[in-house]
Amino acid sequence: MPSSLPRTSLIPRPTKARIKPGHFTFDADTRLRITDGAEPAADLLRTLLAPATGLPLTPAADGPVVLALDTALTGLGNEGYGLTIGPHSLLLRARDVTGLLRGVQTIRQLLPAESLAASPQPGVRWTVPCADITDIPRLPWRGAMLDVARHFQPLSYLLRYVDLLALHKMNVFHLHLTDDQGWRMPVSAYPKLTEIGGRRRQSSIGPNGDRYDGTPHSGAYTRAELARLVDHAAARGISVMPEIEMPGHVRAALAAYPHLGNQPERTLDVWTRWGVCETTFGVHEEVFDFCRTVLEEVMDVFPSPYLHIGGDECPTTEWEQSPAARTRARIEGLRNPAALHGWFLDRIGTFLTRQGRRPVGWAETGTELPDGFTVMAWRDPAHALNAARRGHDVINSYYRATYLDYPQSADPDEPPGQPGGVVGLRDVHGHDPLPETAPPRTATHVLGTQAHLWTEYAATPARIEYLTYPRLCALADGGWSGPSTWTDFSSRMEGHTARLDVLKVNRHP
Repeated sequence: MPSSLPRTSLIPRPTKARIKPGHFTFDADTRLRITDGAEPAADLLRTLLAPATGLPLTPAADGPVVLALDTALTGLGNEGYGLTIGPHSLLLRARDVTGLLRGVQTIRQLLPAESLAASPQPGVRWTVPCADITDIPRLPWRGAMLDVARHFQPLSYLLRYVDLLALHKMNVFHLHLTDDQGWRMPVSAYPKLTEIGGRRRQSSIGPNGDRYDGTPHSGAYTRAELARLVDHAAARGISVMPEIEMPGHVRAALAAYPHLGNQPERTLDVWTRWGVCETTFGVHEEVFDFCRTVLEEVMDVFPSPYLHIGGDECPTTEWEQSPAARTRARIEGLRNPAALHGWFLDRIGTFLTRQGRRPVGWAETGTELPDGFTVMAWRDPAHALNAARRGHDVINSYYRATYLDYPQSADPDEPPGQPGGVVGLRDVHGHDPLPETAPPRTATHVLGTQAHLWTEYAATPARIEYLTYPRLCALADGGWSGPSTWTDFSSRMEGHTARLDVLKVNRHP
């Protein structure tokens, strides 16, 4: 492992950076001067540097490393920071503590790569170059979604996943907790959701559902584990947004509680195939009682202002065939049973809004979600702008640039991924979630972008990281810094891979 890196290899690229001659050295005598409110940043700096460096970084009134909150720095926003490094001092300033947390990650990247190691690294001089950096993110939403419904991942890996997001200045961890193939969050009023819905007897091999592995798969988090995840992420400036799917993608819930479906007498298993299942929630009042109870407990655990309720890929066949659903559509004055989809989402969205939360949903066209929803438009970049024009806040999630379950190359040795194409590193790098051609009024509604990893083809942490990196680096760079040339990005990535290697990230070459 090299003891130094090209000092321009920061990922994401700072807004303004000037590297100057000289360096500042952290050593056993380095003390921190911490202003009121900056303690979380000091704690994070100590926590992250201690394993490799062993430095105590104790507080002192005259410490040469200053972490300072200054509410007068309004131009930095909530996440921006200023970093000034001289031969004898280091000053990190921000208007908000989140900005200080982002600056801590920059300090980590300016240090030798060995500072990221999980064990002591003797013989390394812990220097950072003298520099003046002012750094403000371009987009307020820079997220990553991990699907733990199809393949459950232990809490220990979710904590690592968050750590890697924080290194790249991401700020939203979207946790996909439920789907047809599994329910991973406990709900005290409905224990069968995890007891039955958290287990499936086998899993499909490949996209067609004609071959199975014959191996049972199960897993669910405790409430305490999810609370720990939320706290861990918050300490790194990341919000955890939960996703509870409805009214489709609910086969696991219906396996646990069949009376919530359109055929209450039916017995279902947790789905063993991938793809879109035709089973949906019914539209009787007991279903809405269930949804409200579940979401109330979700809100107790996750303080995120945003709560994702899925909403897309919802076949309406069962409603069209159900006398009860057809009657409900007629009573509600809907044109047909298919219109129950928007009606269902509107009821749930209104409930969340009244609880002070912002409902989020997937959008296949950009026009099917009710007013008040934040839209994750994934089918086409034009859909994102169409939704923004209608007044929705939007996360541009174009699947050909943000879905990391697709293979990264067409190489015959590439491990299997989602069929239907390749999403290469250049594709992710080249995607601009906020095109320059967007009218200003529309642009204000484009919150940002997000990477997504559905785990049909990613059963293990090693496989997840292979699919995620280095593609997530490109998304993080564009979300924070805006568009860059391929030459600029790839040259910085060449240095950044040393950090990933010290962290033992199982990355794509």
